[in-house]
Amino acid sequence: QVQLVESGGGLVQPGGSLTLSCAASGLTLDYYEIGWFRQVPGKEREGVSCLNSNDGRTYYLDSVKGRFTVSRDNAKNTMYLQMNNLKPEDTAVYYCATPGRFIRDGAVGPTICGGFEYDHWGQGTQVTVSS
Repeated sequence: QVQLVESGGGLVQPGGSLTLSCAASGLTLDYYEIGWFRQVPGKEREGVSCLNSNDGRTYYLDSVKGRFTVSRDNAKNTMYLQMNNLKPEDTAVYYCATPGRFIRDGAVGPTICGGFEYDHWGQGTQVTVSS
């Protein structure tokens, strides 16, 4: 059974940094695409960043490019989202995820990133950016 457990959320001031972690069990992350999504109450979930395992390509939401970095530590079977220069609009519940299937390059949707549809989710961790 696949389990993804996030940690690292919290309250941070604008301009600050946080690193989210997601420990995986029941699968070897090295073999899978990995993704981070976020959701604000009343809005659709959106893909923030993802990393494709076959070619190493990374994808970032336009509003986080240059500020967020997705990575993984295969030895720890853990994925990370380093978030720098955080802004109030980054406030959301953040979810780590692994995908179920490839749709197509350029596919868009609330659970799609890098062409993959994600269907295994962590429990989410709250990130609040406020002074």
